[in-house]
Amino acid sequence: MSNFEPDVVIVGGGSAGAVLAARLSENPDRRVLLLEAGPLFPAEGYPESVASSSLLGADTGYDWGYSAEPGFIGHPVQTPRGKILGGSSGVNGAVIARALPADFARWTARGLKGWSFAEVLPSFRKLENTTAGSDEWHGRNGPLPVRQLTRDDLSTVQRAFYDAALAAGVPATDDFNGPNPVGVAAEAMNVVDGVRINTGMAYLTDAVRARPNLLIRGDELVDRVLFDRNVNRAIGVLLADGERLHAGQVILSAGTYGSAALLLRSGVGPAEHLGALGIPVVANLPVGSTLYDHPFYYNAYAAHPERMGDGHPVIGVELWTASTEAAEGELDLHVAATHLIDQSLSPTGAAFVLPVALTRPRSVGSLRLASRDPNVAPRIDLNFLADAADRRRLLEGIALSRRIARTAPLSKLIDHELTPGDDVDTDAGIEASVLTTLDTYHHPTSTAPMGAEDDPAAVVDRVGAVRGVEGLRVVDASIFPDAVCVAINATVIMAAEHIAAEL
Repeated sequence: MSNFEPDVVIVGGGSAGAVLAARLSENPDRRVLLLEAGPLFPAEGYPESVASSSLLGADTGYDWGYSAEPGFIGHPVQTPRGKILGGSSGVNGAVIARALPADFARWTARGLKGWSFAEVLPSFRKLENTTAGSDEWHGRNGPLPVRQLTRDDLSTVQRAFYDAALAAGVPATDDFNGPNPVGVAAEAMNVVDGVRINTGMAYLTDAVRARPNLLIRGDELVDRVLFDRNVNRAIGVLLADGERLHAGQVILSAGTYGSAALLLRSGVGPAEHLGALGIPVVANLPVGSTLYDHPFYYNAYAAHPERMGDGHPVIGVELWTASTEAAEGELDLHVAATHLIDQSLSPTGAAFVLPVALTRPRSVGSLRLASRDPNVAPRIDLNFLADAADRRRLLEGIALSRRIARTAPLSKLIDHELTPGDDVDTDAGIEASVLTTLDTYHHPTSTAPMGAEDDPAAVVDRVGAVRGVEGLRVVDASIFPDAVCVAINATVIMAAEHIAAEL
């Protein structure tokens, strides 16, 4: 395929890019080139560290190595993203949970057309292959296998968390992706027999990869988009090694950090920032001016080793609820029970964690370039907890987590609390622990948001077309107008399906 001349070049083969490559190449008359910065593996031949659902993030060995600046919380936060065909769907927790109707209602209230929950539900169903739930809400024949865990699938700790949550007054739900997601339930996951099925496996099967009109190239870092400045049209991309690749359309699916950095290096972004780096302005747009992510606190416990049981699955149960300050229809607090903690941190030799996440943050971060060099990571400021309401709501979630931990049967597994600690019982003390140890839930969005034509905050339109230029789109989590109330991967895949159907 040395003479392969693409109609479309897609930059990034992750949760969105793999979907787009598969769907757009269904048309045999459209030649599609997919460029992935990480390595390629056969659909059935991913390394164990990626295939195993027990390893996440940088522990898989396929990571961009990004880190966020200290910001309000005063310490840097590691922000791993998948650098492999399949992207972050190859290194994430493999939880499949959809954004809420209230999330899409906010977007449509801002004038964004075509993204109401009723309009996106068919795209959610299209991606999904599950036996769970009703046909009205779920897909049966999609590329992505979704398996609804049951109580029997959970670890001893996770079953105890589930039962303690019920005893503490939390309602049960049977489907976070159904009409009533409020409460505690086992997760729905894209894990089959312990294998995390990323989009490089699910969408880019051997049969799809064999299509003569699809070419996938790995280990290809893209520097920037090439433009014909006479007509302000994208005409291809420049690779970091200097190779030029031309195409009639360019789609950036490099993720919230990667796509924004690519736009900025290409001259699409705030004119003042680009000017400071000597980058000619192609389109003066607010790229990177907004960035949202979910702050994540580890309410950790030392356990009685003889009672804790096996630590698998590492993720399996979750509580999803609303804080007292949540907007109508929004569920802004997650509490889970996981085994994602170094057991040596516990003096008993056994530990588990009840991570608490705030999923509708008001604090707004930003992304800027540190350099024009594509090998230099962008400057990421998550700005966690800068808004006082975020601090109040996260503390409310931690109080709920601790209340469940002190309720039987979970309380019977616990020797003592590691963080914040049994002796910490004031909001000030808990907040100090939060500021010291806060992490990310790894759900960054919104650096190139969609919006209506008259929305000054918008970078792209309803189908990802970049304002002010032709032939350039962005399709990934960066185009979300704001933070959704949930882990983002299912909604990213849906968005790619949703937009691909219109291209």
